[in-house]
Amino acid sequence: MTCILIGSSVFLLGFNYKNLSEPNAYYQVYLDDEVIGVIKSRKALERYIDEEGSQIKRKYNVDNVYAPDGLEIKKITTYDKKVDSVKTIYNKIKEERPFTIKGYQVTVRQTVASAEEENKTEEKINRYYVLNEEIFREAAEETIKIFVGEEQYETYKNDLQIPIDTTGSIITDIYIDGDKTIKEMKIPVTEEIYTSATDLTHDLVFGKDSSTKKYIVQMGDTIDKIAFNNRISVGEFLISNPEFTSENSLLYPNQEVVIGITNPQLSVVKIVYSVEDHESNYGQEIIQDDDMMLGEEFVETKGEKGLDRVSQNMKYVNGEINYIEPKGKEILKAPINEVIRRGTHYIPSVGSLTSWYWPTNSGWTITSYYAWRINPINGQRELHDAVDIAGTGYGSPIYAANNGTVEVASYNYMNGNYVIINHNNGYYTYYGHMSKILVQKDQGVARGSKIGLVGDTGWATGPHVHFGIWYGFPYRNGSRSQNPLNFY
Repeated sequence: MTCILIGSSVFLLGFNYKNLSEPNAYYQVYLDDEVIGVIKSRKALERYIDEEGSQIKRKYNVDNVYAPDGLEIKKITTYDKKVDSVKTIYNKIKEERPFTIKGYQVTVRQTVASAEEENKTEEKINRYYVLNEEIFREAAEETIKIFVGEEQYETYKNDLQIPIDTTGSIITDIYIDGDKTIKEMKIPVTEEIYTSATDLTHDLVFGKDSSTKKYIVQMGDTIDKIAFNNRISVGEFLISNPEFTSENSLLYPNQEVVIGITNPQLSVVKIVYSVEDHESNYGQEIIQDDDMMLGEEFVETKGEKGLDRVSQNMKYVNGEINYIEPKGKEILKAPINEVIRRGTHYIPSVGSLTSWYWPTNSGWTITSYYAWRINPINGQRELHDAVDIAGTGYGSPIYAANNGTVEVASYNYMNGNYVIINHNNGYYTYYGHMSKILVQKDQGVARGSKIGLVGDTGWATGPHVHFGIWYGFPYRNGSRSQNPLNFY
């Protein structure tokens, strides 16, 4: 009986000891919701991560390094005394995730035309990581200066522009298009984190994967010639070589210049109100004279150009004209038509090789020249194989540049409503983005006759006519685009 009592006492004593002991307050560590260990102190792990990040601190010149995204530390109560060392947990984290530093994420959202579907848009999102907000603000301002011009920007910013008296221009607005958000966050050190505005400015202008090359100026080179032969625009040349102030700057043989291809990551918009005097081309009047032999003609009245005072709102995006809104036109001097007396009433289908008619009314502005450029619609680099003529207003007439036969009167998704005229002398002319076509296939047209109306169908940022001259049928093997301005 005595033994039984002693055994019971031992059992009771053991039971009471178990229940009276204190549980341990530890911390369970999770990475992406998966348990990777248990530690005694949250602060000890955080301190170890910070201390081991000395190399990261030196690289980014920061005071602290933090745990990666997806790491959670939860307090637990347990009788289990088994714990992991902070070094063990640190090494597990290091193998799976990058550590972080405090900084800012800048997100820029822009709506752009879809490169795959007609009449569709898509959202373009660019994200940048910076140590502080001032780095992005400074880089954005430097990018604006590059595309607007530092002097113009400072004059606008400080309200020092000279008001327009009779003619001239003033900047009415400058801004970066798109929605921009800046938020503070802990940034993984595997991301590209900008520590200087200079590096970020370069990538905002040229893109992260940009490349440049050197070019040695040859005898007879001009900035325009060098740019064209290297498939860049004059504007891109000037951006890569800021020591030159304009395309007319002088070059000398053996001079070294930079060929840089821009890939703008921001849309810098400049709105300009402009009042300029434009020469207006004179028309031609043909007097048919049956008393004169076929093929004979002479100028009865010499033509004289007119002069118009044209006011416009002009929208530039990254230095290129994107849209023109006509605001008014005052005729200062009316043109005097050239009168030609010709010895036949018959209009030949063969166009002249020396006399070409301007395809729009007066008051026009060329918004895009025959040159290499970045397409404002799809952002692709291309040779713009025509000139874009704007400023005469939506629905204004488009004229045949020469006698000929309508080869095509149709529509495509890029150039919208368009007409191709065969001048039966080897040359063809191309007229795109019409709001309305006024001719049909196989119709004979005379020089200066109305063939359509200015519009913005297809890929267009505003009303204009895409006017091209080709030797051979456009875009067929063996055909060659020409610079239309060489014909006038």
